[in-house]
Amino acid sequence: MAGSGGSGGLQVRQSVEQLMVTHAHPDTELRLSDKDGKEVQTGVTDKLGSLIFRKVPPGDGYVIATTRQSPEQQLGPLHVMSVDNSLPAQSFYSSQKLVQGNGYVTTRDGTKLSVFITLPGPIDQGPYPTVIDYSGYDPSRPGAPIQGAQVLCKTLPVLCDAPSAPAALIAALMGYATVGVNMRGTGCSGGAYDFFEELQLLDGYDVVETVAAQDWVLGHKVGMVGLSYPGISQMFVAEARPPSLAAITPLSVIGNTASTLEPGGILNDGFAIDWATHVLDKADPYGQGWEQGQVDNGDTTCEENQLLHLQKVDIIQEAFDTKYYDPAIVDPLNPTLFVHKIDVPVFLAGAWQDEQTGPFFTTLLDQFKSAPVVRFNVYNGVHPDGFAPHILTEWKTFLDLYVAHRVPSIDPALLDVAPLLFDQIFGVSMKLSQTRFASYSDYDKAKADFENELPLRAIFENGGVKSDLGAPEGTFEHRFSQWPPAETQPQRWYFEPDGSLGQSPPTVSDSASSFNLDPDAGERGILAPGGNIWDKLPDYAWPELTDGDAVAFISPPLQKDLLMLGTGSVDMWLKSTVDDADLEINLTEARPDGKEMYVQSGWLRASERKLGPTSTDLWPEPTFMEKDVQPLLPGQWVKVRVAIAGFSHVFRKGSRIRISVDTPGDRRSVWRFRLEKFPNGAIHAVAHSSTYPSSVLLPVIPGVPVTTPLPPCPSLRGEPCRKYVAYTNTPAQ
Repeated sequence: MAGSGGSGGLQVRQSVEQLMVTHAHPDTELRLSDKDGKEVQTGVTDKLGSLIFRKVPPGDGYVIATTRQSPEQQLGPLHVMSVDNSLPAQSFYSSQKLVQGNGYVTTRDGTKLSVFITLPGPIDQGPYPTVIDYSGYDPSRPGAPIQGAQVLCKTLPVLCDAPSAPAALIAALMGYATVGVNMRGTGCSGGAYDFFEELQLLDGYDVVETVAAQDWVLGHKVGMVGLSYPGISQMFVAEARPPSLAAITPLSVIGNTASTLEPGGILNDGFAIDWATHVLDKADPYGQGWEQGQVDNGDTTCEENQLLHLQKVDIIQEAFDTKYYDPAIVDPLNPTLFVHKIDVPVFLAGAWQDEQTGPFFTTLLDQFKSAPVVRFNVYNGVHPDGFAPHILTEWKTFLDLYVAHRVPSIDPALLDVAPLLFDQIFGVSMKLSQTRFASYSDYDKAKADFENELPLRAIFENGGVKSDLGAPEGTFEHRFSQWPPAETQPQRWYFEPDGSLGQSPPTVSDSASSFNLDPDAGERGILAPGGNIWDKLPDYAWPELTDGDAVAFISPPLQKDLLMLGTGSVDMWLKSTVDDADLEINLTEARPDGKEMYVQSGWLRASERKLGPTSTDLWPEPTFMEKDVQPLLPGQWVKVRVAIAGFSHVFRKGSRIRISVDTPGDRRSVWRFRLEKFPNGAIHAVAHSSTYPSSVLLPVIPGVPVTTPLPPCPSLRGEPCRKYVAYTNTPAQ
């Protein structure tokens, strides 16, 4: 472990490819020199007297000196660690002792990370199965009573000292010891914040190993839990392969940072930028609000740790500066490229219409190639639906098998109070089901039977149960052996001159329809003013297609139910009056009851259409790299393939499949799209001719029985519903 050194007031922490200076005077210029006296970097301390030198080549003999002070102050010789030589001895982890409540884990570079620990009983009655929640939110904030739940504290004591991290609270209620950890640079943790930098991964490794070394941890192995940010962080930590990690359970996650930040190559300056801004603001000194209370109560470590927080990296500016996919920057932030390294059991859940992290988690599902066991749960829905009862029962089953190593079951006391807890989360009093293994007497038998089940669980029509419309519960489910399902029989529908979808190519040799660029669409959402996407039946404001601003194609009434699960591809011929086109594809169901239900979308900036090597018939995946940009030539036809993100849906007999193409916007509650600007407007044309046949390829799964009726409209979570209105395309000029 590298430590801190000082000369007078000036102090430095020697880290992995970094040197961190504190206790200097504000606005002091510092020079970093190597062992030969050559200048490596210079910088100026912030108003707290701190400065971090980043991306310093590993080595010995570095010196930091003031440049304008007399006498000169200097620190050195200093050592900068590499990733490979930074790993401490096991005794470094086992020598740290953690107890219930607030405390700190020391990482390999001496940075102290704030933790909040709950135990399901007295420490001397352990050891206990243990899970970690790791994020830049506030998982280490001191525990507090759950509002309105104090009467249950005797039955479930954690309710009166509850962790702030939702997944940790749920795990604590289910009998697990929990450790909430703030990433470096957030809350009371030391260091400075940077979005999933290498040090965050190494910190996660150190946290896992330190927690697992505690006497109160069952088997000296730990799991990881969390939804969204603490879900995503699990994949980054697991990539580092800490030996004491037992399993991970990422819920509502991204597949790639870039696909949420720039879906289809178009900047999401709604949720993605808003989220980054929120996290960055909270990474200021005392930015989360609760730190001051800790300092006022005598926590001098928290106070000292604030000194580096102003050295956070401006991830907002980085987002704006990185217009295209730059492998050097984005590859380390792309879980799809590294989850093949994860060698522990994985439980993952995601919603197709997730309004925050988005629908692109599907790129992960065939990449966990080293994980000995995987369980994937997919469904229509919104961001918090990873905490729905039908997911949590399976989540508990998985944790019991691979972290607690016991027959899965849920405490009857928790089953009794679960309706109250779900009412707080979802606004509906739902029951939590006992695990299907609770009656087993043999752990090995339960584990074997679990592992004999197919790994991909698709929950259909989430929200469609008539007794409680909109509640997060599916009407039926089906399991598959892999993603994408081997049973898939892709079905192609062609755009026809009359606005229909046909199963044969068009025969007319010259035919096309056009739509106008809607320059304001990117800043419009889909909720009515004051609407809440997490309501059971949200107040959607899903507008009809506007004359001239879209093209749309619709199939004849289906002769039988069509169950679809997977991704799709709109393969269309495009012509424009300008050199680029921001495109949105929308897949909907025009139902026999006169309603239209949203299913899924896809997006693409046409100049970034060059496909990469991972593309398939059902998943056109552009490189999004600057070298592959191909501006449109105004007035010339070009083939563009736009991916429809993952979805599951049953198009019922008598319904019609509808595909529309327009300007991105009006389809997400909190995503926004920074569109290309054309002061004189733009008109885009889509061909539907024998010369230029445009079509959509959809992932039909035959042979899955559908015994439930057409769900009411509205009801399905994440899938708005409106009155169906016919649309007439504008002929291209």
